[in-house]
Parts: sequence; C-alpha cells; structure tokens
Amino acid sequence: MSRSESSTRPTLAAFPPDGVARWLSRAPWRPCRNRGRHNVPVTFHRYVALGDSFTEGVGDPDPSRPNGLRGWADRVAEVLAQQTDDFGYANLAIRGRKLGPIVAEQLDAAIALEPDLITIHGGGNDVLRPRVDVDALARTYDDAIARLSATGARVVMFTVYDPGGSGIYGPVRGRMALFNEWVREIADRHDVTLVDMWRMREVEIDAAMDADRMHLNAFGHSYIARAVLEELGVDHGLEPVAIDPLPVLGRRDQWRANAQWTREFLVPWVHRRLTGRSSGDTVSAKRPRLSGISSEVW
Repeated sequence: MSRSESSTRPTLAAFPPDGVARWLSRAPWRPCRNRGRHNVPVTFHRYVALGDSFTEGVGDPDPSRPNGLRGWADRVAEVLAQQTDDFGYANLAIRGRKLGPIVAEQLDAAIALEPDLITIHGGGNDVLRPRVDVDALARTYDDAIARLSATGARVVMFTVYDPGGSGIYGPVRGRMALFNEWVREIADRHDVTLVDMWRMREVEIDAAMDADRMHLNAFGHSYIARAVLEELGVDHGLEPVAIDPLPVLGRRDQWRANAQWTREFLVPWVHRRLTGRSSGDTVSAKRPRLSGISSEVW
C-alpha cells in the first residue's frame, strides 16, 4: 500500500455488500476488557515475547539495543519493569518466521523460562504466501495457545491488521480476515487476551507503516504498545504519540515513490520467496534470556 493511498483504507460503511471481511468488521475496535480470570490487574515479573518481525520490532530502529531494534514489546516491558524490582524480559521473535517455525523454535524455550506473561504473534507471514491452508494454520495456533495457556501465564494474541482492498495486500485481504476470525475463536476458547488490530480503525495505516510498507514504524510500535498495556489493565500514564499528517503526493511523485519502493523492498522480498530464503535466516532472537530492561521516554 503506498503512502498516497491512505484515503482508500476502509471505513465501516465502505465494505462491499458481501464477503467475509464485511461480517468480521462491523464494529469499530474496542478493548476486550480482560475477560474472566483477567479482571483484576496484576504485576508481571517474567515477560516472554514470541513471534516474527512484528514482535522483534522491525521498523523501530535503535542501535543501542539487541538486533538494533526497539519495538512495541520492548516498550511494554519498559512500563512493566517500573512496577517491580525483579522484572525480567525475553524476546524470542525472529523476523520472517511463519507460524510453524515460531511454534517449533520458540514455544519450548518460552515455557522453560516460566513466564507469567506471554505475547505471541504469528500467521501474518503465512497468509501472505501464494498458498496456505488457513484451517490447518488455525489448528497449529490453537495447539500452541493451549500449551501456553496451560502454564498459567497470561497470554496475549493479536489479529493481523486490515490492509484495505487496494494495494499489494488487497488480493489476500479476505484470507487475512478469515485467519483473524480463527484467532478470535482461539482466544475465546482459551480465555486469553486479544489485541484486535483489524478493528483499530482510528489509525491511518500509512502513517503507522515504515518505508518498506510491510512493518510498523516507531509510531505504529508505540501505538501497539499502548494497546497491549490497555488490554492488560496496566496503568501506564502514557500519552498518545502525535504524528504529522502525511503529505499528499501528486501523480508523478507517487509514481517515483512506488518505483523506488518496488526496487528497494518489493523485488528483494519476492526474490527471497522464490529462492526459499528469509530475512531472518541469519538473525538470532534479540533477547533469548530473561533480563532487566531500562525505562525510556517514549
């Protein structure tokens, strides 16, 4: 999706009269408000984050941090660290990982750390592939959440965001919506916390995306961090992050921006898909062990 296409992002009244996406997106996003046993706010001592580039923090650079990234999970950990003297945080996420490798490589390692808070995001890289069995993907996810929930830790899941009907992600938008409905069902079944990004319609997608149009920028990561803290019922006192409106590009500037993006990001991404490689092939987990994290100004 180009930065000049932000006006094409759907509103609640803009969906076509049929299709899965319309049924899944009738209501604006609102917090799930911590159902059942999650009604009482608690202090977390051991937080482990699982997933792909979304959780690793790609798009939110910070050379002083492992992998050179900050990201929403680091931001959440910074707030939680202020609440207790014995807080530990690990981040096992690696960019490019599909759900199967996330489960195979990260689940046992996470459980071994005995966390009381786990966040997991997966499936986004799967649904972007030309072929994917969404039902099989959901079964894998359901089994993983069952194992994580059985530890007694608070578990947080995410839906993938709504890319709108235009741009490069438009053709797989229905598949993303179907996957999200499975995620909601899994969250309900195991009584875990859900951050429903698909329904976050007050956010201008282009303004929250990095130059690669695939990952969140610093604003987007800050926004997700606040959403996670809200769902956890954590009193954070953080103010919303302001962002300047995006410039409206003329046709010629739009063409140049799209051509540059195609050369720098789309072609390398497609080449990796065709050659069976991943951006995370030479990347290690940014925080494989529990350790403290310092608080920073957002």
